[in-house]
Amino acid sequence: CLICQQVKIEHQRASGLLQQLDIPVWKWDEISMDFVSGLPQTQRRHDAIWVVVDRLTKSVHFLPIRKDYSVSRLKFSTAFHPQTDGQSERTIQTLKDTLCSCALEWTGNWDNYICLVEFANNNSWHASIKCAPFEMLYSRKCRALICWDQVGERVIEGRKMIEVTNAKFAVAKEKLKEARTRQKSYAD
Repeated sequence: CLICQQVKIEHQRASGLLQQLDIPVWKWDEISMDFVSGLPQTQRRHDAIWVVVDRLTKSVHFLPIRKDYSVSRLKFSTAFHPQTDGQSERTIQTLKDTLCSCALEWTGNWDNYICLVEFANNNSWHASIKCAPFEMLYSRKCRALICWDQVGERVIEGRKMIEVTNAKFAVAKEKLKEARTRQKSYAD
């Protein structure tokens, strides 16, 4: 209610200007990661997912784990912290949406199918890089089983592969700069 909103104590610091992270130089140089817990335990006793996201290419890895796994010497970030970019949080939301939509079919063994969710995520178009993470990471479109009969795509080798990769990353960095500018204008 309006009165409650006016009298309740604010527990967060006043927001300032958006402090953005630097754009990584190369793929998998910088990652963001988080954990999704509270999932139903599978036959292999997995009840959580370790989410790892490459900050440049937006490629993800979803690793089924047990919540009681121990980790040491990790730097943890919290949601809404000014030095985080929200990448893992957004990826986790997509992961949760996908898992929820498939929950009835994957009851009890979601860890057998998490690789399919990862594949789908890595082959989905991302607005910030203007292509799929797979394409950004490997400098070519993914040739899934459904596309193996396509013809006309040349095999890129050697120097040409390096040129194509460097051109892709130049475009990725430019698109990330554009996305950062949009984010900053929305936040500030």
